[in-house]
Amino acid sequence: MSDTGVSEYNLPKADTRPDRLARVPWRAVTIFTLVAWGLAWLVILPLWLTNEDSPVRPLLTGTLPLVMMFTPLLAVLVVVFALRVPRGERLRFLGVWPLRPAKRVVWFMVLATIVPLLLVAATLGISTLFGWVTLDLVNFSGFKELAGGALPVDDSLLGVIVITQILTIPFAALFNTIPALGEEIGWRGWLLPALRPLGLWPALIVSGVIWGLWHTPIILLGHNFGLTNGFGVLLMVVGCVFWGVLFGWVRLRTGSIWPAAIGHGSLNAAGGLVFLVTQAGAPMDLALVNPLGVSGWIVLAVIVLVLYLTGQFKHEPQLAPRRVPTA
Repeated sequence: MSDTGVSEYNLPKADTRPDRLARVPWRAVTIFTLVAWGLAWLVILPLWLTNEDSPVRPLLTGTLPLVMMFTPLLAVLVVVFALRVPRGERLRFLGVWPLRPAKRVVWFMVLATIVPLLLVAATLGISTLFGWVTLDLVNFSGFKELAGGALPVDDSLLGVIVITQILTIPFAALFNTIPALGEEIGWRGWLLPALRPLGLWPALIVSGVIWGLWHTPIILLGHNFGLTNGFGVLLMVVGCVFWGVLFGWVRLRTGSIWPAAIGHGSLNAAGGLVFLVTQAGAPMDLALVNPLGVSGWIVLAVIVLVLYLTGQFKHEPQLAPRRVPTA
């Protein structure tokens, strides 16, 4: 404690940032991680206990992963209110408010609705280049198979429907931002700033690993990669590290959680693009073509390298220090 009565986690010195901690609060980080992971397993447990041929399984599959996305938010509530880390400036520390610098935050929010779609499209291009997928941009047989005959329209209209679906992805991203915020308030809102005293890259990587492992209960059920073993978990961890570096950069670059949450929502909205434009029945390894898989790693590695070489990771908004009352 300083002589002002302000916790060391609250940056007591006047020349320090109000949205940074003096050191990593390891006890709070451990509890946050265990609560987030534990709640994730608890939410997904009914899926593990339900037979695949059960009539309620489709309902559980559609709803429980969505509920799971709010578990990091609950973990944040525990560390912020029970452990009081940080003790003050909570909204600013989490990047919720204020939205400053406003112009930068707004522009990043706009870009966040579009850029993930472009990156997912780039992963599709990489997959096509290496022969991992076979495109069908004429008959859209993959989309037709995905619809399962639920679209009683002429084949000539399938292209219009597919293009319309792609164009609506940025709008779907805004709806997906609500559950995505449940995650981002934890990963990039609380965890990344809490780990920031480790240094930029250790904080980005460690937070990405924790985020990736959090997906374990659903990945082991075949989600994302169709794998039910540790290799699927490893793929997810690597993918989350890459995407976590990008979302983490956006978070630190703007000082706000909102662009990262919108970007996360946009990624979720665009993640199924590959199924709309590929040929039905053609072999497709999701470990390669998924945006969180190998093709995504390649695209994100290029983007991160460009950002690094252009010095973008060195720029973070300088927020005015919190005024500490004097005696």
